[in-house]
Amino acid sequence: MTTTYTRLPSRNLDKVAGLLRPACVLPERVGLDNPALDAMTDFRRLTAFIATPGDTVKQAEERMIRRKVRLLFVMDSEDRVAGLITSTDIHGEKPMQVVQSRGILRHEVLVADIMTPVERLEAVDFDDIAHARVGHVLETLKARGRQHALVIENVKGKQMVRGLLSLSQLCTQLGVTIETAEVAHTFIEIEQHLAHA
Repeated sequence: MTTTYTRLPSRNLDKVAGLLRPACVLPERVGLDNPALDAMTDFRRLTAFIATPGDTVKQAEERMIRRKVRLLFVMDSEDRVAGLITSTDIHGEKPMQVVQSRGILRHEVLVADIMTPVERLEAVDFDDIAHARVGHVLETLKARGRQHALVIENVKGKQMVRGLLSLSQLCTQLGVTIETAEVAHTFIEIEQHLAHA
């Protein structure tokens, strides 16, 4: 028996049509007892933005501004994570150190020169996050003295970055305003704010 297929109805696209994109909508506010997943940016539901080691620092910064993010995953030519670059890396001392040590101009500094390489990145297992609370996330970031933590998952025998935990995102969700970028002071401020809340 042969199936007959009919044409689907079609119409012209509106001039004001938008484009749906993956969305990872996190709760606006959380408490320490909320599930940790409420504070994780999930890359199954939101595209991770990337740079390559050969991009200039200026290109990476422009991409961050355009995408409204403060972190890019640095991917190598074989689509493997080579490292991370953050806005703190770009605006901190690293670019000037490269300029001085190599005798190059600032616009010649590459992402590879200042990124945090993959061998220095730490990660938490997704299974642990799935059973944890926001308080555990805060303590994990605090114990490691980090602004970010990667969340990894084993997919078909290969380690994959599933998500990202961000201190700045968590502070926003906890309703804590942080005045300084220094991690140690940040945690003291969070604890003081939460103690008074």
